[in-house]
Amino acid sequence: MTTSTVVDTTPSTTPSPFGSPPEALPEANRRIQMPRFELGERFTREQLDFLDTYGFIRFRGFLPKASVRKLVEEVEAIDRLLIETERTIVNGVPLIIGKKKDGTKYVQRMVFSSLLGDRLHRFLQDPRFQGILEVAGPGYRIAERERDGLVVNHFRHEEGSSYSRLGWHTDSLRDLAYLEKPRRYLNVGFYLDDSPITKGGVRVIPFSQNQGIWPMLTRKRYFQDVAADPEEYAIEAEAGDLTIHDGRIWHRVALATAMGEASRRRVMYMPLMEGPLKVKSATSATPFYFRLKKLARL
Repeated sequence: MTTSTVVDTTPSTTPSPFGSPPEALPEANRRIQMPRFELGERFTREQLDFLDTYGFIRFRGFLPKASVRKLVEEVEAIDRLLIETERTIVNGVPLIIGKKKDGTKYVQRMVFSSLLGDRLHRFLQDPRFQGILEVAGPGYRIAERERDGLVVNHFRHEEGSSYSRLGWHTDSLRDLAYLEKPRRYLNVGFYLDDSPITKGGVRVIPFSQNQGIWPMLTRKRYFQDVAADPEEYAIEAEAGDLTIHDGRIWHRVALATAMGEASRRRVMYMPLMEGPLKVKSATSATPFYFRLKKLARL
């Protein structure tokens, strides 16, 4: 369901619902006005049309704040456990470790997190995810033990951070790295923290999910290009919101203008898969894709 049914494509002069002044937002945010979508058991026709047209969508208040805090508590407990036990890799996938100003280490990219926490595992059982799987396509499943599992990204802008931004890319490069044909892939994110424009956040290029293979490979230098694009749209969100973007769309994570604790932005990404089951284990090899990301990370 939604609380609005109109997509206004005229320039907006009103502040965003996240407190960002219009002049701080990309031009695309002033052209594309996203309704206040809320996710029920199934997508509405308006929601499907918005996702198919622009390549992204946001659902407000997927979980209440109290439930978000419980998830944050578990994420922080898992973080402490991984640091205390000096884990650097889980099921063949490297962890990204950062260091705060006081020298405290923390996990900036946590993988297979729902295998390490019961609350996170139960979160993935929410029946509303079945509606997302239907939109993803026939045969899609929540893949806790495949690819990277449930990922928690923890971005911070400070000295010692290993994960403060991420250059332009599409998720289709990952398909190629796994020797698979590029496909439509829904990238589902759940916000553990508020994400106004001052925290940087996800930028997407609307409509680019419709591009062919050649522009998908050459429009940007994967992970190396970090500059703003004239056509980009900034996805703002509050803790408890859920977002989806098409994996074929060009997207990046912008550097926060805020610093330190004020720049903290944690988002969980759902593991969706189709096709043959490809379960990972402690003996799984690290794909070349992650070595490329390590070399290119800024």
